[in-house]
Amino acid sequence: MGLVLDQWAITQLRARTGSGDRRWVVVQSSPLTRLQLTQGNLSRLSAACPRCCRPFRVLGKDRTRKLQFVCSDMWQAYLKVIAKKAPQAIHVLDRFHVVQKIGKAIDKVRAAEVKQLKADGYEEVLKGGRWLLLKRPENLSDKQAVKLSQLLEYNLKSIRSYLMKEDFQQFWTYCYPGCAGKFLDAWCTRAMRSKIEPMKAVARTLRSKRELLLNWFRADGKLSSGVVEGFNNKVKLVTRKSYGLRTQNAYETTLYHNLGALPELEFTHKFF
Repeated sequence: MGLVLDQWAITQLRARTGSGDRRWVVVQSSPLTRLQLTQGNLSRLSAACPRCCRPFRVLGKDRTRKLQFVCSDMWQAYLKVIAKKAPQAIHVLDRFHVVQKIGKAIDKVRAAEVKQLKADGYEEVLKGGRWLLLKRPENLSDKQAVKLSQLLEYNLKSIRSYLMKEDFQQFWTYCYPGCAGKFLDAWCTRAMRSKIEPMKAVARTLRSKRELLLNWFRADGKLSSGVVEGFNNKVKLVTRKSYGLRTQNAYETTLYHNLGALPELEFTHKFF
């Protein structure tokens, strides 16, 4: 049995309710997919917060003890709560969030370098090249592939960061945690020597989460938050379609009706 956790911050109600930002937690319990929402002030959420433990209370002590795998992002509250509530389970860091963190570092490097090139009067070769560096090579269009091949001729921090990102993709191809660990250590060493601060920050994070990263191989790479990320996209769609709600309770009810497959009342009139 596995459990997947993810969170999505909702800020749209802050102006109307005055209650501050809220964080909603979406839970997927395998093999069945179910929706579970929890909320609380972002500034008060911590490992000791009861709202973070709510998914485990919903499962109950018996099913929590039977958990074999738990998948989450790198949010510190999750790491502490999972270690406390399900210490017997293999805690897997989701692959999507790891790659996303590297992508954010590359985007930060690119944005700073674009400003620096413009200030120094050089050709703005990186302008409009955000998605060239974030996309996988096989997902690029022919036009984008040509432009990327031209960018690779420059010795820029953004290009070096991009090459490190592509090199990191080899990490997921290993079959054994030991081999993957050696590759991860070598990659982090290269990133620390790159003198690129955002990439060094990523390397420090990955080093601190080394064992959790290697758990992805112990789970045979079969656990992912893909379904939960799909739920998150639906949550955002519901937010846009609702054109604003006045209370948190109304928001929660709307989410449950749209995502929880709750029964709907029959119409009193037939139009066709």
